[in-house]
Amino acid sequence: MKKRALLAAAAAAWLATSALAPVAAQSWPDRPIKVIVPFAAGNVLDTALRQVGEEMKKTNGQNIIIDNKPGGAGIIAVQALMQAPPDGYTLLLNNTSMLTINPFTFSKLPYDNEKSFKHVTGFLGSSLVLAVNAASVPANNLKEFIAWAKPQGAGVSYASFTAGNSSHFAGVILNQRAGLNMVHVPFNGTPPAVQNLVGGQVHAAFLPLTAVRPHVESGKVKVLAVSTPKRSPLMPAVPTFVEEGFADMNIYIWSGLSAPLGTPDAVVQRVQAEFAKALKTQAIIDKWRETDSEPLPFSTPDFINFVRADAKRWSEAVRISGFKASE
Repeated sequence: MKKRALLAAAAAAWLATSALAPVAAQSWPDRPIKVIVPFAAGNVLDTALRQVGEEMKKTNGQNIIIDNKPGGAGIIAVQALMQAPPDGYTLLLNNTSMLTINPFTFSKLPYDNEKSFKHVTGFLGSSLVLAVNAASVPANNLKEFIAWAKPQGAGVSYASFTAGNSSHFAGVILNQRAGLNMVHVPFNGTPPAVQNLVGGQVHAAFLPLTAVRPHVESGKVKVLAVSTPKRSPLMPAVPTFVEEGFADMNIYIWSGLSAPLGTPDAVVQRVQAEFAKALKTQAIIDKWRETDSEPLPFSTPDFINFVRADAKRWSEAVRISGFKASE
C-alpha cells in the first residue's frame, strides 16, 4: 500500500507539473534570468550577453544576470546548471569544447553532452584564422603555405590558445588533410599565443581574427584563410578554407544556451523564442559584425543537430591527435 501511495503521489506531482508548464511558459520571464558562463568575468561573451539582455529587456522587461564560473574545462559551470531548478530561469552558456570536444578528450565526465541538460538554441559564432608570422613564413596564401611547410615536416610549428580546444584540433585537421606535420605549441590563452606568433617563436597559429588583426595591419602577421563558411567582412580579401578546397575546415568557435534537464518543453520553446528574437535584431547583428561574430538563433532541433555534427568532426580530430585531457 505504501508503495502504491508513493507512486500515486509521484504521478500527481508529474501531472501537476505538466499542467503548469504551459502557464509557466506563457509567463516566462517574470523575473531576471541567470546565465552561467564558464569563463572569468570580463570575457567577450559577457559583453555579448549584456547586449542581448538589453534587447530582450525591451520586450520582456527582465534583466540577464551573468554568473561567471570558470575552471575545470567548463565542468564547474555544467555542474552548477545541473543543480539549478528546471524552470527556465537558470541557463548555461555552453561552447564548442564543453559539448563537442570534452566528451572525446576526457576519459570520464560528470555529464553527457546530450542527456544531462536540454539544449535551447545557438548564441554566437566566430571564426578561426590561419595566421602566420610575416618575417619567417614566405607564403602569401594557403596553397603557398602548404607547399612551403610540407617539405619541412616537424620543422614548422603552430600555436593554439590552449591544448584540447578547437584552435589545437584545427591544426590536426589541416595536418591530416594537407599532408603536413606541423608541431602543436599550446599556450594558456589567446594573448600569449599572439605574442609568440608576432615574436616569431612559432610560425603559424589558429586564432580569432580580432586577436591578430592589429598585427596584420602593422605588417607583422599575415592571415591566409578563415574557417567560417563566408569571408569575414573585417577582411573580405582573405578566402575561406572551403574556397581553398578544405571543407573539413569549416569551423565555428561557437556558444549556445542549455537549460536544466527537467525544464518543460513549453518553457524551453519560450526561452528559445525570446533569445532568437533578440539575436535576430539588427542592433545585435551590427555590433557583433564589428568583432567578427554572428548570432546563431537556431531552433532547438537545429541546434541539437548542429552540436551532433560538430561532435562528429572533433571526435575524428581527437582520435587522429591521440590527445587526452589531464584529469
